[in-house]
Amino acid sequence: MNTAQSGIFALGTSSHVYLEFDVVDRKRSRDFAAAVTAIREPRTTTGGVNFVIGFRPELWQEMQPDDAPTDVEGFNNNIEGNEGFVMPATQHDALVWMSGSAYDMVFDMAKTVIRDLAGKATLQDETSSWSYHHDRDLTGFIDGSENPTLLDAPADALLPDGVPGAAGSVLLLQKWKHNTPEWEALPVEKQERVMGRTKAESIELENKPEDSHVARTDQDKFGSIFRRNMPYGSVDNHGTVFVGFSAEQQRLTKMLRSMAGALDGARDALTRYTQPLTGAYYFVPSVESLRKLR
Repeated sequence: MNTAQSGIFALGTSSHVYLEFDVVDRKRSRDFAAAVTAIREPRTTTGGVNFVIGFRPELWQEMQPDDAPTDVEGFNNNIEGNEGFVMPATQHDALVWMSGSAYDMVFDMAKTVIRDLAGKATLQDETSSWSYHHDRDLTGFIDGSENPTLLDAPADALLPDGVPGAAGSVLLLQKWKHNTPEWEALPVEKQERVMGRTKAESIELENKPEDSHVARTDQDKFGSIFRRNMPYGSVDNHGTVFVGFSAEQQRLTKMLRSMAGALDGARDALTRYTQPLTGAYYFVPSVESLRKLR
């Protein structure tokens, strides 16, 4: 029985950094992967840093063909939706996501990771994030209201025993920039109709609009996922880092296509106030699978 990377479920951490890398020499990708996994075993220690390590699905399939799901692929093409809306594909080769209770520890660990991978991979994107009013995003709404409990989350987020990649997970990583002036100019009642939930208590509206965010990402329709979204950015330029884990990539892909209006023409109303800047899928292997690369 394989063990999931514990950082996937390490709730309550307030400081995060996401480092996305491209391998310098694809022929030496195993050397790069070994360097990543040797930095620190992905586990949680008191006062320490939690790790989640993921790889471009195609790269993981090359390195571990017997331990990789065959139906997972990178975010290799833009998702084109209704009214010219586009979700960009910005796929990279690997992700190292670190989280902790204090940013200084995360910062120092990120420096170590970048230093140890020098010459093997180039840092393509670095994003820091932090918690906002405990569990709200920068729209002011509670984020992750439909998340499963930690008891149920592994069934939704992890590939089951007995299949290639068992205890691994498919991770969708996106950055969404908020148009805060336009959003905050809306009355709360209008914001609630865009979201499909009440703002104060996060209660789902009985007559939510078809294009509301809740309706376009209905997990009863597409399947359950485990989200770890966080705010990012500065006072004048900010948004949400979407972090979604799933045992099946199609759940995530169909949700994105639904938001874009590519399924039935109904585009998510929230996309009129937020802009996707990045999009990548990573396969997050089990701890045992990572150890095989050392």
